[in-house]
Amino acid sequence: MAAVSNTSPLLNLAIIGRLALLKEQFETIFIPPGVREELRIESDLPGSRVIREAIEAAWIQIEQVRDMAFVKLLRRDLDKGEAEAIALALQKKAEWTLLDEKEGRRVAKSLGLHVTGVLGILLRAGREGKLAHFDKVLEALRENAGFHIRADLLKDVLKEESNK
Repeated sequence: MAAVSNTSPLLNLAIIGRLALLKEQFETIFIPPGVREELRIESDLPGSRVIREAIEAAWIQIEQVRDMAFVKLLRRDLDKGEAEAIALALQKKAEWTLLDEKEGRRVAKSLGLHVTGVLGILLRAGREGKLAHFDKVLEALRENAGFHIRADLLKDVLKEESNK
């Protein structure tokens, strides 16, 4: 199963040492050039090395978006990475689109895409028994990656995880 990802899911999972969850759940991740630029993999930022290695191993693949006019239209409301990721997901007829930002998720869903993000990926890994200490992983996500989770959403995620 292949997915197209925006920057946030890749970077946040890489920062907390959980990027491999994407390979386990989706096998291949496609990213557009705009996401690659946002990842700044040539730098020495947290998570950069792991993402660079995944690209070199070819389970994260960069693919050009063909419909740049559509990307331009999406850029009215979304950043470059989100717009290109949504356009690429439609182009590839991807089974999943990985987005965390609220507006990007709204647009993707309105276009008929199946969307998940970091929290969905972590919940799935927890349900499959591949993630011990779920609460500590969420804490690392918030503290180390600076991932913002609304209090009500955090409560719902923790409740869902405890009901597995």
